[in-house]
Amino acid sequence: MKTNNLGLPAQESETIIQHLNVLLSSFQIYYQNLRGLHWNIRGKRFFDLHLKFEELYNDAQIKIDLVAERVLTLNGKPMHTFDDYLKNAKVTAGVNISKDEEAVRLINQSLSELLVLERQLLSLSGGIHDEGTNNMMSNFISEQEKTIWMMNAWLD
Repeated sequence: MKTNNLGLPAQESETIIQHLNVLLSSFQIYYQNLRGLHWNIRGKRFFDLHLKFEELYNDAQIKIDLVAERVLTLNGKPMHTFDDYLKNAKVTAGVNISKDEEAVRLINQSLSELLVLERQLLSLSGGIHDEGTNNMMSNFISEQEKTIWMMNAWLD
């Protein structure tokens, strides 16, 4: 079996790189959604949501960097064009959303879509003992599950 520079199976690592690039693309769309929500939110909950959306997009920006660096660590090339992101993302782009509940629902939908991708990656990385990817996905999943719970509590 051919291995990469980390001692992981090369072919399976290529599959993980492809999945990480889909996750990267999806995170970029999620990030842009959050920026748009931050800029366009209106109404009586403006101050609270404006700050929350900023917190979330700052977190997403960190995760984007972590995913891209993991691709590089596995000897891949992270996607970096808007065209790549739009072609590969699994997260739905929100357009002109300014209402509070609609914004929070978009966040929950986006996080749910990211969780699907992350769980797929967790399964793939676990199968080849890729602890770096596995650990990152586990951390992302637990944080995002908590955010979904909090957003659902807010919607109730």
